[in-house]
Formats: sequence, C-alpha cells, structure tokens
Amino acid sequence: MSTQEQSAAAATTRTQSPDVVVVGAGTAGCYAAATVAREGYDVVILERKSETEAGHIACGDALKGADAFPEAIPKSKLEPAFTNTGVDHGRFEIPQENTVLEIPVPGELAVIDRWEYGRRIIDGAGDTGVDFHYDTVVKNVVQADGGRVTGVEAIRAGDPVEYEADVVIDAAGSLSVLQDNVDFSESRFDTNVNYTHFCSAYREIVHVDEPVEWNDALVFKPTERAAGYLWYFPRTETEINAGLGFQMTEEPMQLVDDLKRDLENRPEFAGAEVEDKLGAALPTRRPYDSAVHPGYMAVGDAAGHVNPTTGGGIAGAAYAGKYAAEQAIEALETENYGEATFWRYNQRVMDHFGARYAALDVYNILSTAVDVDDLMGLLAAMPGDKLAEALYSGSTDIGLKLKLEALLKSRGHWGTIWNLYQTKRRADELLSHYENYPTSPEGFAGWQERRDQLMEKVYETTGADPKY
Repeated sequence: MSTQEQSAAAATTRTQSPDVVVVGAGTAGCYAAATVAREGYDVVILERKSETEAGHIACGDALKGADAFPEAIPKSKLEPAFTNTGVDHGRFEIPQENTVLEIPVPGELAVIDRWEYGRRIIDGAGDTGVDFHYDTVVKNVVQADGGRVTGVEAIRAGDPVEYEADVVIDAAGSLSVLQDNVDFSESRFDTNVNYTHFCSAYREIVHVDEPVEWNDALVFKPTERAAGYLWYFPRTETEINAGLGFQMTEEPMQLVDDLKRDLENRPEFAGAEVEDKLGAALPTRRPYDSAVHPGYMAVGDAAGHVNPTTGGGIAGAAYAGKYAAEQAIEALETENYGEATFWRYNQRVMDHFGARYAALDVYNILSTAVDVDDLMGLLAAMPGDKLAEALYSGSTDIGLKLKLEALLKSRGHWGTIWNLYQTKRRADELLSHYENYPTSPEGFAGWQERRDQLMEKVYETTGADPKY
C-alpha cells in the first residue's frame, strides 16, 4: 500500500475508546464483559457473527457444574436453555468388549440447547450495560512501545474500526487469531501452542419419533479407529445431540463417516430427521502456563480452559471470564496494566480447575501410546465410580478389595494396568506441582522448569512422544 493509500485508509478508519474490549461473545467473553460492566466501566464485545447468528456454536450441549455459575449473569437467566436436567451418568459403549459401562457423574449435570443458551448469556451481558458490536472481525492487535496491548484493529460491517482500550480480553476461541498477532516477547504468555493440541468436533441435532431409553445418560463410544469418539447427548427424550471429536491430525471426513454409519446402524435412529450440522475446534491440552500479558488476557478456549478428557468447558470458561474481569477492574482502578497486575488471574484459574486439567492431560498423553483395545478392555473392568473420580478430579484412590476385583476381571490387560498405575503416579505428581503455581511472575521460570522435568517422567512412563 502506498503512503497516499495508507493516509486515505487512516482518514476513513473510525476510532472507539471503551475501557475494555472483549473479543468473542461466548461464555468466557460474556461473563468477563458483564463482570466489568457491573462496576460501571465501558465495555464492548466484538463478535464476528451477525446479531441473529451470535451464540450459535458447535457444542456437545452437556453442562457439567450447572449448579455453579458466577453471579454477573444470574443463573435464572440461563435456566430456560436447560432442556434436560435429568441426566446423571455417563454410558460408555465398548464394542471391543461387547459391554456398556455406566459411570456416575458427580455434581449437577444438564443438557442444554446451546444456541438458546448463547442468546441468553448475550442478553444477560447486555442487561449489565455491555455494548455488542456484531459483524466485527478483528484483524490485528495494537501494541505500544514496551509491548503493552492497547487495542485492536477490526472490520465492522465492511468498515475499518480501531478500538483503543486499557484492557483487551481475548475470548476468541481455539487458535485465536489475536495470539498470532501479539508480540509476547515482553511477558511469560504461553506460546508453546500448536494445532496438534486441539481437537475438531462435529455435531448434528437429530430428532427421533420415540423416546430413547438412555435419556438420563451421556452416551460415549469410541470410533472405529483410535482417533476419536462418538457422543449421543439427549437434549430431550426425542432430540439428540449426536457428534464426534477427533484430533486435528486426523482426516475429518473419514471420521464423520464413522458417525454416519453408527447413526444408520442404531435402531433408535431409524427414520430420524437431522438438522443444524455444525463443526468447531476445541483444546485437548493443559491450560496455558500463563494467559496474561501487559494490557491483555486470554480466557476460555483461547487459553486452553477445557477438560481435556471430556471436552467440557462451559462452567470453567464462565469462571475464567470472571477472574480475568476482576483483574481488569483492579488494573483500571490502579492504572497499572502490567503482567504482575494480571497474574492473580492465572493463579485463580489454576486453583479452581487448571491444576486438575493439567493432570488429566497426562491420560490423553497415555492414550496415544497404548493399544486402544487393551485400554477399552481395562476400562470395562474398572469400577465406574472410581473412573468418574479420575475423569473429573484428575486423581482417584482404589482400595485393596477393588484392586483385587479389577485384577481378576482384567486378566490379559495386566501390562496396561501397570502402565496406568505408573501414569497415575505421574499425574498425581503433576497435580501437586500445579497446586503450587507461583504467586508472581518472578517464580514462574523455576516452576516451569520443574514442571518440564515432571513431564519428562510422564513421557518415560507412558512411552508417548512429547506433546509440548
């Protein structure tokens, strides 16, 4: 672009100056914006979709932790989107063993209409005074001397707009484009991120004539290859969210065919009508080591805030938004927008769920190095309640009697059992380390060095290739 063209573009670029800019109108973005707006600050959410389509994303629709949401958007605002509150367990179909494993799910669980939920969190944030700019695509990030983020450049309904802000909150989802444009050299923000740490998800909403018999369960089933899993989550007795998740390194259409074949072969879906096909990406990795930079914080999927074994991330994203917003408020009040001001947000995420998610990622790493049939056989022999603990807490303890019963039931898989036992020890060590996340940036390098040593032990134990 010539100097004359640049001058002409600058002359037509509008500038807006809210206190805080939030990029993305998902769960993390709406809760972050609502929390800040409740304190009287000027907040704008930039959303690339139209007002009609905003809130419409691909999701399994299962909500773990439905009883615990931040207060910035009242739970009563969301409850009409909860279409099935009768689900209380997971149903794992294991074709290799010709068995079904029933696993209780601790805490309140619900299946939701995700689009309706999306509309309601947007309405809830709007009630607090948040301004929404739809049809707005962020193209670049603005940084001052010293690296502090001071705003973003965007195209809104075809016109260039620059948003100047004291704080930018990145809620733009997996593989956020903002992170491609920020120079993080002046902070400890986690840049050890690549596409292999993410999963693709695809889902369809399927309507059946007769109620499914498992309308009180979340149904999971491995795909024909070890690359992913299928799910069937009942929004209602006759409306099912049917989908699959698979690593981005896999061929998507082959796995979508797995879902199609399974739907065709299940008698409960005979004559079913399919609507609203949609895909998305989500993290299957540990949370970012640090998600803060001067003037900037990342939240939700944009910071790896998803349970890497289940893909659940709604409740965690809501709290990540709250915690980031509260640090943004402190920064606005003190006029200090440095990394140290935002560091408390990292701590609160790790304390609430980040440590558990980092430990759970160890089992994802193990799954890349074991035979899937052996793993499925072992799962079929394990006590369901203990598997539930492992899936949601990152650790579990099995008494002697249960250990002996599991050993008897799992003959032929004892090598895998020993591997899993050793992996559990590594996960417990990692969990303990994350529970001692540093209280300031100054302690970060030593914490990270020790964490990397623990990860080396994980790779040695599992035989897996390094993930990070």
